[in-house]
Amino acid sequence: MPTHSQDTPRPLPDRPDLRHLKNQAKDLFRAGDARSLTDAQFKIARLYGFASWPKLKAHVDSLEEIGQLKHAIDTNDFEGVKTLMSRNPALHGAPLGYNKNGPLTWVAECRVPWEPPSVERLAMAKWMIDNGSDVHQGGDGPLMRAALFGHRIPMMELLVSHGADVNAEWNGYFPILFAPCETVEPTPIKWLLEHGANPNCAKPQRKYPGTALDYVIATYGRSRQLGTCIQLLLDAGGVTKHDVPPVLDLLRGRLDHLAELLDADAALVDRQFPELDFGVTGARRLSLRGATLLHVAAEYGNVEAAELFLDRGADVNARATVDESGIGGQTAIFHAVTQFGDCGLLAAQLLMDHGADLSVRVKLPGHYERPGEIVECTPLGYALQFPGGENKTVAKLRERGAAE
Repeated sequence: MPTHSQDTPRPLPDRPDLRHLKNQAKDLFRAGDARSLTDAQFKIARLYGFASWPKLKAHVDSLEEIGQLKHAIDTNDFEGVKTLMSRNPALHGAPLGYNKNGPLTWVAECRVPWEPPSVERLAMAKWMIDNGSDVHQGGDGPLMRAALFGHRIPMMELLVSHGADVNAEWNGYFPILFAPCETVEPTPIKWLLEHGANPNCAKPQRKYPGTALDYVIATYGRSRQLGTCIQLLLDAGGVTKHDVPPVLDLLRGRLDHLAELLDADAALVDRQFPELDFGVTGARRLSLRGATLLHVAAEYGNVEAAELFLDRGADVNARATVDESGIGGQTAIFHAVTQFGDCGLLAAQLLMDHGADLSVRVKLPGHYERPGEIVECTPLGYALQFPGGENKTVAKLRERGAAE
């Protein structure tokens, strides 16, 4: 059954073929639904939302050229890139790369092939800038994508030497510095700070309004490099709304400071922290709001900190707060078993070895792709909600007799 009326433009396929479109026009003419082949082509163009057949043809031709350009970039075919872009300078602004920012953004990302920027890739980027590509495209998109990983520093150096702005705001979403904060990569964070990036770049009206420290603390990735990233930003004068001494020390891995705080206030291991509005993962909407320090240690896979809290009398089955809708009340094990790639496995094992209750059932926020979803679950049931499926963590839960 057709899903489009004749008056409603339908989308072109992702890879439209001009020969197929011509055949559609011929079929229309042969069926007697057009006065001529030219009229049939016009009707096909209008069917796909174009004012004329030449405009539709030009669009399809441009997509073919863009595909050729992407292939040339992906294979480090510098001569092919130069030939294509010299023949059609409009390709410098083609909708290619992350968020369709442009070819230079795709070149700078060094994603295909996944490798440090080669001599050919750096030469390609320089030639593109010298011959019409905008180094600031998409709000300095090339620098933002290059800054995601430390092995791309040579590309960052090239872009900044050609005018890229380390304090630009990519597409109005966030400052360039937030890119390596998101991926928890200390090397590009350090490089950007040394080249003038401002860590205290909060702006209330922005989609992500906080500082760089706010952003790295709240990012969805889990990495042992988080403490290094936090320290780099603190050393650069960075501030954060999450300035809760025991929590910040935990995230930095400063167990010596944590021990001193616990010596001064033994009740700290039982305290709930309602101000912790971070801790979501790439898939799970549950945060650490109202959680204890043991919950935080479990969330970030910090086994050493978890051991410290348990040795100091922390309750392995302490509950987070429950809100007015009855959502919450999870124990630390819920945070450990819902990490991507078994990142929480060692923390989960430690909690289970100390008597974590695997039968406790609570109501918690579900998957980020299903806003508003609330699931009633045990730790195993919650773990099965998220990517990973039957991973090692789930296997360990089943081994310990956990119920869904």
